[in-house]
Amino acid sequence: MKPRVLAGLIGAGIQASRTPALHEQEGDAQGLRYLYRLIDLEPLQLTVSALPDLLRAAESMQFTGLNITYPCKQAILPLLDDLSDEARGIGAVNTVVFKDGKRIGHNTDCLGFAEGFRRNLNDVPRQRVVQMGAGGAGAAVAHALLAEGVQQLSIFDVDAARSRELVDNLTLRFGMGRAEVGSQLDNAMAEADGLVNTTPMGMAKLPGTPVHAALLRAQLWVAEIVYFPLETQLLRDARALGCRTLDGGNMAVFQAVKAFELFSGEVADAQRMLAHFQTMNT
Repeated sequence: MKPRVLAGLIGAGIQASRTPALHEQEGDAQGLRYLYRLIDLEPLQLTVSALPDLLRAAESMQFTGLNITYPCKQAILPLLDDLSDEARGIGAVNTVVFKDGKRIGHNTDCLGFAEGFRRNLNDVPRQRVVQMGAGGAGAAVAHALLAEGVQQLSIFDVDAARSRELVDNLTLRFGMGRAEVGSQLDNAMAEADGLVNTTPMGMAKLPGTPVHAALLRAQLWVAEIVYFPLETQLLRDARALGCRTLDGGNMAVFQAVKAFELFSGEVADAQRMLAHFQTMNT
Protein backbone atom coordinates (compact mmCIF):
# COMPACT_ATOMS: atom_id res chain seq x y z
CA MET A 1 0.00 0.00 0.00
CA LYS A 2 1.39 3.37 -1.01
CA PRO A 3 2.00 5.86 1.79
CA ARG A 4 -0.22 8.80 2.58
CA VAL A 5 1.69 12.05 2.75
CA LEU A 6 0.70 15.18 4.66
CA ALA A 7 3.35 17.86 4.16
CA GLY A 8 3.57 21.60 4.57
CA LEU A 9 5.70 24.70 4.10
CA ILE A 10 6.57 27.09 6.93
CA GLY A 11 7.72 30.57 5.93
CA ALA A 12 6.73 34.22 5.73
CA GLY A 13 4.83 35.67 2.78
CA ILE A 14 4.52 32.36 0.92
CA GLN A 15 1.01 32.61 -0.57
CA ALA A 16 2.44 32.66 -4.11
CA SER A 17 4.51 29.51 -3.56
CA ARG A 18 4.39 26.94 -6.36
CA THR A 19 5.59 24.20 -4.02
CA PRO A 20 2.19 22.81 -2.93
CA ALA A 21 1.06 22.32 -6.54
CA LEU A 22 4.39 20.75 -7.50
CA HIS A 23 4.17 18.17 -4.73
CA GLU A 24 0.46 17.42 -5.03
CA GLN A 25 0.48 16.99 -8.81
CA GLU A 26 3.46 14.64 -8.66
CA GLY A 27 1.67 12.75 -5.89
CA ASP A 28 -1.44 12.47 -8.08
CA ALA A 29 0.64 11.23 -11.00
CA GLN A 30 2.03 8.47 -8.78
CA GLY A 31 -1.32 7.48 -7.28
CA LEU A 32 -0.48 8.80 -3.81
CA ARG A 33 -2.77 10.45 -1.27
CA TYR A 34 -0.63 13.57 -1.06
CA LEU A 35 -1.71 16.79 0.67
CA TYR A 36 0.53 19.84 0.97
CA ARG A 37 -0.40 22.86 3.08
CA LEU A 38 1.00 26.37 3.50
CA ILE A 39 1.79 27.58 7.03
CA ASP A 40 2.37 31.27 6.36
CA LEU A 41 3.65 33.28 9.32
CA GLU A 42 2.42 36.62 7.89
CA PRO A 43 -1.37 36.07 7.78
CA LEU A 44 -1.11 34.08 11.02
CA GLN A 45 0.63 37.13 12.54
CA LEU A 46 3.43 34.93 13.87
CA THR A 47 7.20 35.29 13.97
CA VAL A 48 10.08 32.82 13.95
CA SER A 49 9.52 32.46 17.72
CA ALA A 50 6.42 30.38 16.89
CA LEU A 51 8.52 27.60 15.32
CA PRO A 52 8.55 25.33 18.42
CA ASP A 53 4.75 25.45 18.65
CA LEU A 54 4.30 24.92 14.90
CA LEU A 55 6.57 21.86 14.91
CA ARG A 56 4.71 20.36 17.88
CA ALA A 57 1.38 21.00 16.15
CA ALA A 58 2.57 19.39 12.91
CA GLU A 59 3.76 16.32 14.80
CA SER A 60 0.49 16.00 16.70
CA MET A 61 -1.46 16.27 13.42
CA GLN A 62 0.73 13.49 12.00
CA PHE A 63 2.43 15.49 9.28
CA THR A 64 4.95 13.41 7.31
CA GLY A 65 7.27 16.39 7.11
CA LEU A 66 7.69 20.08 6.44
CA ASN A 67 9.57 22.29 4.06
CA ILE A 68 11.14 25.35 5.67
CA THR A 69 11.79 28.64 3.93
CA TYR A 70 12.69 32.27 4.70
CA PRO A 71 13.17 33.33 7.46
CA CYS A 72 13.30 29.98 9.30
CA LYS A 73 16.04 27.87 7.65
CA GLN A 74 18.62 28.51 10.36
CA ALA A 75 16.31 29.30 13.28
CA ILE A 76 14.91 25.76 13.07
CA LEU A 77 18.27 24.04 13.68
CA PRO A 78 18.12 23.94 17.53
CA LEU A 79 14.63 22.39 17.36
CA LEU A 80 15.69 19.27 15.45
CA ASP A 81 16.87 15.88 16.75
CA ASP A 82 19.28 15.10 13.93
CA LEU A 83 20.64 16.49 10.67
CA SER A 84 21.70 14.94 7.40
CA ASP A 85 25.41 15.34 6.67
CA GLU A 86 24.60 17.96 4.05
CA ALA A 87 22.36 20.01 6.33
CA ARG A 88 24.96 19.86 9.10
CA GLY A 89 27.72 21.01 6.75
CA ILE A 90 25.64 23.83 5.29
CA GLY A 91 24.18 24.97 8.60
CA ALA A 92 20.67 25.40 7.21
CA VAL A 93 17.60 23.18 6.80
CA ASN A 94 14.80 23.44 4.25
CA THR A 95 13.21 20.01 4.78
CA VAL A 96 12.21 18.28 8.02
CA VAL A 97 11.05 14.66 8.07
CA PHE A 98 9.14 13.34 11.09
CA LYS A 99 10.18 9.72 11.57
CA ASP A 100 10.05 7.35 14.55
CA GLY A 101 9.33 10.22 16.92
CA LYS A 102 12.29 12.27 15.68
CA ARG A 103 12.68 15.45 13.64
CA ILE A 104 15.36 14.95 10.98
CA GLY A 105 16.61 18.03 9.11
CA HIS A 106 17.75 17.89 5.49
CA ASN A 107 18.92 20.44 2.92
CA THR A 108 17.67 19.94 -0.63
CA ASP A 109 18.40 23.55 -1.69
CA CYS A 110 22.07 22.75 -2.35
CA LEU A 111 21.26 19.82 -4.62
CA GLY A 112 18.45 21.83 -6.22
CA PHE A 113 20.66 24.75 -7.17
CA ALA A 114 23.49 22.48 -8.35
CA GLU A 115 21.18 20.52 -10.65
CA GLY A 116 19.84 23.67 -12.30
CA PHE A 117 23.38 25.04 -12.64
CA ARG A 118 24.67 21.87 -14.29
CA ARG A 119 21.75 21.74 -16.70
CA ASN A 120 21.91 25.38 -17.80
CA LEU A 121 25.36 26.87 -17.06
CA ASN A 122 27.64 23.84 -17.13
CA ASP A 123 30.20 25.39 -19.48
CA VAL A 124 30.51 28.87 -17.94
CA PRO A 125 33.79 30.25 -16.54
CA ARG A 126 33.87 30.08 -12.76
CA GLN A 127 37.15 31.58 -11.61
CA ARG A 128 35.53 34.39 -9.63
CA VAL A 129 31.88 34.63 -8.62
CA VAL A 130 29.97 37.21 -6.58
CA GLN A 131 27.13 35.99 -4.37
CA MET A 132 24.58 38.34 -2.85
CA GLY A 133 23.20 37.01 0.44
CA ALA A 134 24.50 34.76 3.22
CA GLY A 135 21.27 33.48 4.77
CA GLY A 136 19.92 29.93 4.78
CA ALA A 137 19.45 29.73 1.02
CA GLY A 138 22.75 31.54 0.50
CA ALA A 139 24.60 28.96 2.56
CA ALA A 140 23.21 26.13 0.43
CA VAL A 141 23.98 27.91 -2.84
CA ALA A 142 27.52 28.80 -1.74
CA HIS A 143 28.25 25.15 -0.96
CA ALA A 144 26.83 24.16 -4.35
CA LEU A 145 28.91 26.76 -6.20
CA LEU A 146 32.19 25.69 -4.61
CA ALA A 147 31.34 22.02 -5.16
CA GLU A 148 30.69 22.87 -8.83
CA GLY A 149 34.17 24.30 -9.21
CA VAL A 150 33.95 28.02 -8.46
CA GLN A 151 37.50 28.97 -7.49
CA GLN A 152 36.80 32.14 -5.51
CA LEU A 153 33.43 33.17 -4.13
CA SER A 154 32.93 36.71 -2.77
CA ILE A 155 29.91 36.83 -0.45
CA PHE A 156 28.07 40.07 0.26
CA ASP A 157 25.36 40.45 2.89
CA VAL A 158 23.85 43.38 4.76
CA ASP A 159 24.90 41.52 7.93
CA ALA A 160 28.71 41.33 7.79
CA ALA A 161 28.82 38.88 10.70
CA ARG A 162 26.59 36.49 8.78
CA SER A 163 28.90 36.69 5.75
CA ARG A 164 31.90 35.98 7.97
CA GLU A 165 30.19 32.99 9.59
CA LEU A 166 29.36 31.51 6.18
CA VAL A 167 32.88 32.08 4.86
CA ASP A 168 34.35 30.39 7.93
CA ASN A 169 32.01 27.42 7.40
CA LEU A 170 32.97 27.18 3.70
CA THR A 171 36.68 27.37 4.55
CA LEU A 172 36.33 24.38 6.87
CA ARG A 173 34.83 22.31 4.08
CA PHE A 174 36.62 23.60 0.97
CA GLY A 175 39.90 25.01 2.28
CA MET A 176 41.47 28.44 2.54
CA GLY A 177 40.99 31.03 -0.18
CA ARG A 178 37.89 29.62 -1.87
CA ALA A 179 35.44 32.00 -0.15
CA GLU A 180 35.81 35.55 1.13
CA VAL A 181 33.67 38.24 2.72
CA GLY A 182 32.94 40.77 -0.02
CA SER A 183 33.99 44.35 0.60
CA GLN A 184 33.95 46.49 -2.57
CA LEU A 185 31.05 45.35 -4.74
CA ASP A 186 32.01 47.43 -7.78
CA ASN A 187 35.55 46.01 -7.78
CA ALA A 188 34.36 42.46 -7.23
CA MET A 189 31.85 42.77 -10.05
CA ALA A 190 34.50 44.12 -12.43
CA GLU A 191 36.55 40.94 -11.92
CA ALA A 192 33.70 38.42 -11.70
CA ASP A 193 32.72 35.72 -14.19
CA GLY A 194 29.32 35.26 -12.58
CA LEU A 195 26.78 36.72 -10.15
CA VAL A 196 24.27 34.84 -8.01
CA ASN A 197 21.44 36.43 -6.03
CA THR A 198 20.31 34.48 -2.96
CA THR A 199 18.57 37.40 -1.23
CA PRO A 200 14.78 37.93 -1.30
CA MET A 201 15.37 41.13 -3.31
CA GLY A 202 13.44 40.89 -6.57
CA MET A 203 10.44 39.04 -5.15
CA ALA A 204 7.02 40.47 -5.95
CA LYS A 205 6.76 41.68 -2.35
CA LEU A 206 10.33 43.04 -2.32
CA PRO A 207 10.87 44.59 -5.77
CA GLY A 208 14.22 45.92 -6.89
CA THR A 209 17.63 44.46 -7.58
CA PRO A 210 20.56 43.61 -5.28
CA VAL A 211 23.07 44.79 -7.89
CA HIS A 212 22.68 47.96 -9.95
CA ALA A 213 22.47 47.39 -13.71
CA ALA A 214 25.52 49.63 -14.21
CA LEU A 215 27.69 46.91 -12.62
CA LEU A 216 26.56 44.24 -15.09
CA ARG A 217 28.19 43.50 -18.45
CA ALA A 218 27.49 41.12 -21.32
CA GLN A 219 30.29 38.65 -20.46
CA LEU A 220 28.80 37.97 -17.02
CA TRP A 221 26.51 35.02 -16.25
CA VAL A 222 23.75 35.71 -13.73
CA ALA A 223 21.81 33.22 -11.60
CA GLU A 224 18.77 33.88 -9.44
CA ILE A 225 16.93 31.90 -6.76
CA VAL A 226 13.82 34.12 -6.60
CA TYR A 227 11.13 32.59 -8.80
CA PHE A 228 8.09 34.77 -8.18
CA PRO A 229 8.29 36.59 -10.48
CA LEU A 230 10.30 34.25 -12.69
CA GLU A 231 11.92 37.25 -14.38
CA THR A 232 13.25 39.50 -11.62
CA GLN A 233 14.61 42.99 -12.19
CA LEU A 234 18.13 41.53 -11.97
CA LEU A 235 17.44 38.97 -14.72
CA ARG A 236 15.71 41.58 -16.86
CA ASP A 237 18.73 43.87 -16.58
CA ALA A 238 21.11 41.00 -17.31
CA ARG A 239 19.20 39.74 -20.34
CA ALA A 240 19.01 43.24 -21.78
CA LEU A 241 22.82 43.18 -21.88
CA GLY A 242 22.98 39.69 -23.40
CA CYS A 243 24.14 37.86 -20.26
CA ARG A 244 23.55 34.14 -19.89
CA THR A 245 21.06 33.64 -17.09
CA LEU A 246 19.56 30.99 -14.80
CA ASP A 247 16.16 31.72 -13.28
CA GLY A 248 15.04 30.69 -9.81
CA GLY A 249 12.56 28.14 -11.09
CA ASN A 250 15.32 25.57 -11.48
CA MET A 251 16.25 25.53 -7.80
CA ALA A 252 12.57 25.60 -6.82
CA VAL A 253 11.81 22.50 -8.88
CA PHE A 254 14.89 20.42 -8.17
CA GLN A 255 14.82 21.01 -4.41
CA ALA A 256 11.16 19.95 -4.51
CA VAL A 257 12.08 16.75 -6.38
CA LYS A 258 14.36 15.67 -3.54
CA ALA A 259 11.95 16.81 -0.82
CA PHE A 260 9.15 14.80 -2.48
CA GLU A 261 11.35 11.70 -2.30
CA LEU A 262 12.19 12.32 1.36
CA PHE A 263 8.50 12.72 2.25
CA SER A 264 7.05 9.89 0.16
CA GLY A 265 9.85 7.37 -0.21
CA GLU A 266 9.00 7.30 -3.94
CA VAL A 267 11.24 8.44 -6.81
CA ALA A 268 9.98 11.70 -8.32
CA ASP A 269 9.87 12.33 -12.07
CA ALA A 270 12.03 15.45 -12.31
CA GLN A 271 11.13 16.18 -15.94
CA ARG A 272 7.41 15.92 -15.17
CA MET A 273 7.77 18.29 -12.21
CA LEU A 274 9.79 20.74 -14.32
CA ALA A 275 7.17 20.65 -17.07
CA HIS A 276 4.41 21.22 -14.52
CA PHE A 277 6.27 24.19 -13.04
CA GLN A 278 6.62 25.74 -16.49
CA THR A 279 2.87 25.47 -17.11
CA MET A 280 2.27 27.49 -13.92
CA ASN A 281 4.33 30.37 -15.33
CA THR A 282 2.69 30.75 -18.73
